[in-house]
Amino acid sequence: MIVRKFPIEHLDPISLLGHNDSNVRQIEREIPVRITLRDGTLSVAGDEHEVKPAVRVLEELVELAERGKVIEEADVATALGQARRDGPNAHDSIGNGDGGNGNGNGRGRLAEAYDGAPGFTFDRKAVRPRTPTQALYLKALDQSEVVFGIGPAGTGKTYLAVAAAVAALRAKRVDRIVLVRPAVEAGESLGFLPGDMQEKVDPYLRPMYDALADLMSYDKMRRFLEMGVIEIAPLAFMRGRTLSNAFVILDEAQNTTVRQMKMFLTRLGLNSRAVITGDLTQIDLRSPDQSGLVRIQSILGHVSDVKFVYFHPEDVVRHRLVKEIIHAFDVYHARVERQLDDGVGPSLDPLAPRLQDEIAEEASRMNAPLLPDERSPREGESGGQG
Repeated sequence: MIVRKFPIEHLDPISLLGHNDSNVRQIEREIPVRITLRDGTLSVAGDEHEVKPAVRVLEELVELAERGKVIEEADVATALGQARRDGPNAHDSIGNGDGGNGNGNGRGRLAEAYDGAPGFTFDRKAVRPRTPTQALYLKALDQSEVVFGIGPAGTGKTYLAVAAAVAALRAKRVDRIVLVRPAVEAGESLGFLPGDMQEKVDPYLRPMYDALADLMSYDKMRRFLEMGVIEIAPLAFMRGRTLSNAFVILDEAQNTTVRQMKMFLTRLGLNSRAVITGDLTQIDLRSPDQSGLVRIQSILGHVSDVKFVYFHPEDVVRHRLVKEIIHAFDVYHARVERQLDDGVGPSLDPLAPRLQDEIAEEASRMNAPLLPDERSPREGESGGQG
């Protein structure tokens, strides 16, 4: 057993360690070490191969706190994920630039990822990046005209895109905002919906209204909608249009076909920008292999002015259980179907193979029972021989 110590008396302990040491407990749940604070000094005790990654995590978080950020659960999860992927002997690799996570920050320091990331202040709240990937995403939204945000639910892909759109409208960089969604039912048939066309499609577009309502007053949102400054419409209504001086967001893009994706992207006119968001593990198309979001990665991946930002489970900023639920589904599908998810889900994210290896390794160690029809042939054979 070894003990590593480093002083933090220059920091507010709560901003670093969290209320009731919640950040410390989060690290200890992932890495079998003991972390204590006494007289302004943090001590990390445990086996050497466990202490090293724990110290790397704490050093990342200390540097982040030194730059004035209050450490959140998502920051700890990101630091833990980086340390896990760096390996036990990768201490010097942290901060050496792009290590291949698909977002350009690789194994760079968390604090560096936040540098230069824009933030917004609205009528109701301020919006700031809560994870390094969110920071990179906001930079991409500020600098690139076409941005794809791909990743699991709860990572802020759509919300941050709407925030960037509202900020651009307020700064008069665009004249209007167009929010678009494909009207695809999520695994169930809604049947006949009463009302006019707008009332029929509103249920599909409700999440876009929710994001707007969180950023501006109801009166202002209603006025902008009535004036056409903000337009919310299903994807089918985009054909034949040219969208100039507009900030256009296509949400739930995993439920577009390749043809629909091409149609949407070719609507862009002068001084317009587009953001496309989606989750490759939640494809509701009858033929998931035809998802436009899956195919567009290889079609546009080489175009320099098109930016792809990939989110991962550690970027989830909803309830802490959402992250664990996503992870549990990944492990389940790895056990039952020998693949990472229930959609098509192939990704050009360079980090994807490492994540898949981690999931597969955990799935191979999992002893939780499966229903008879869920057992893969390999598990069934091994069970019969035992």
